[in-house]
This record gives sequence, structure tokens and C-alpha cells, in this order.
Amino acid sequence: MKVKCSKLVVAIVCIQLLIWPVTSKCWAKDNLTLLLDWFVNPDHAPIIIALEKGYFSDSSLDVEIIAPADPNDPPKLVAAGQADLAVSYQPQLHLQVEQGLPLRRIATLVATPLNSLVVLEDGPVKSIADLKGRKIGFSVGGFEDALLNSVLVQHGLSIKDVTLINVNFALSPALLSGQVDAVIGAYRNFELNQLDLLGRPGKAFYLEEEGVPAYDELIIVARATDLEDSRYPRFIDALERGVQFLINHPEESWQLFVTKYPELDDQLNLRAWYDTIPRFALRPGALDIRRYHRFAAFLESQALIPRVRPVDHYAVQLQETSHEVVEY
Repeated sequence: MKVKCSKLVVAIVCIQLLIWPVTSKCWAKDNLTLLLDWFVNPDHAPIIIALEKGYFSDSSLDVEIIAPADPNDPPKLVAAGQADLAVSYQPQLHLQVEQGLPLRRIATLVATPLNSLVVLEDGPVKSIADLKGRKIGFSVGGFEDALLNSVLVQHGLSIKDVTLINVNFALSPALLSGQVDAVIGAYRNFELNQLDLLGRPGKAFYLEEEGVPAYDELIIVARATDLEDSRYPRFIDALERGVQFLINHPEESWQLFVTKYPELDDQLNLRAWYDTIPRFALRPGALDIRRYHRFAAFLESQALIPRVRPVDHYAVQLQETSHEVVEY
């Protein structure tokens, strides 16, 4: 009897040893660090929904989301191998690649420009031609003035016909106080709502309607040497699930968002939430090659980059993951 029991115990132990690698693989999660471009806001909705709905966990990922102290740091930290992924911007990516940063876009978060040229609706500027001799506020030197110049040229003006004032990120206050007559770099989903809530509605001139090629506003970048990392396709899969849930259930998604970040539960963020939903990339991993080539050519024409590189120097589309989603 003892012999039979011993054989049974051995058999059970052997079975446990055989199935342990499978079960441990199912339960173990890979850590992944994602740096945001700024503090958490509705632009990051698909990421937060993927986190709160457990889609990252389903893909065996433990994602740590970090808001940076300096919004200029995330791409540099990824390039240096000190973080896995970062939320960044397509226009800046082209410039960073020319500066030698080994970065590639692997996914798109916001697939349309948000940047716009904004004036007060009740102000003296009714058309872009009215900007001649006026003051324009900006936040990011070098890039935004080049965008502005390309817009002004469409209306017979140039950057020499206006006065540029660096207002840092206080775009709406600078406009409301009369410090400037217009601002470049205002996000149509935020500043326009902010001005309206303050009782001074704004009027936006959309850059993609004024000679600037359309581009991806927010993207996910990875280090160029890490593109074979098996975590990244799984991250993109989970992000796509987050987008789909958000599109299908915007109100429930908003409640998940403000439950996670109650300090953002206000009218400005609520308005921005619904204004941003149509702009999220429905297929985050998909790459529009022509868009990246076209925008690089535009930057070259503005003397912001010396040459147009092959698109795979800026952006890639990762292979689909063979990872099997695990339901818990």
C-alpha cells in the first residue's frame, strides 16, 4: 500500500513539474514602462482605458505609466534605454532622428493634428491676412514658427510681417490679456474649450487646411534597437482594445477615467474628452507610409531637416503578435 501511495505521489509531482512552465507563463507578467508626454489628460484616454479594463494585464503586461517632470525628457530617456516607450509627437520625431536619437514610431495615439492657430472670436483678426503687423504667441521655438510661416505664406505674408512672443505654455492667458493677438500651438480640443468656458470664444485656423500636411499628433516611440521586443506588439494589441472600448462606450470610459483621476473631473476635461474621441487612431499599429514621407518633405522644404530619410528611419509597423490573450 505504501509503495502504491509513493508511486502516486511521484506521479503527481511529475505532472506538476510538467505543467508548471505553462501555468507560470500564463500568470507571469512582463514589466513595461511608458512615459507620457505631459500630465495625464484626455489625449491619453486609450492608454488609461486599456489599463483600467485590464487589457494590458490580459496581454501579460504590467504597464507603469509615468508623467514626466519635463515634457522634453521622455524621448531622450527611451533613446538612452532608461524607459521602454514614450508618448511623443510625429513632427518632433523627424527632428529628433536628425539629431541622432535612435527612435522609431511603433504606434499612433492621436491620428490628426491638434495644433492650430487661434484668435479671439470677438477680436480684430477675422482672417489670417489680418495678422499683418500683429503679435503672435508661441510655446515651442523653431518648429512652431516654421509652421506659422508656411501658413502665412498662403496668404501673402511671412514671418517677418508679425512679431513673435514666447508665452511658454500660457497660450490662453496671453490671448485673453491682450498680450498677443493670436497663438500658434493651441490645441483645438483644449484651448478652444478653455476660452469658451471663460466666456471668450476662440476662432481656430486649422494648419492642415492652410498648407501644412496632415500628421499624427501623438505617437508611441521605442528605441530603434529594441523593435524585436515581444512586449511591444502585445502593448499595441491592448491599446487597440482600449480604443475600441472607448469608441463603443464613451460615457462608461469617462467614468473609468475620472475614477482613476478624480482631479480631472471638470467641464474642461469632459469637453476635451468628447472632442478628442474622433481623433484617436482606430488601428494604432497601422503605419501610413506616405504621410510620414510627405511630412518629412515638408520639414525639408522649411529647412527644419537637411534631407528626407527613408520612412523606416522614422516609423515602423510591427509584426502582429503570436501572443495568446489570457483571460483571468
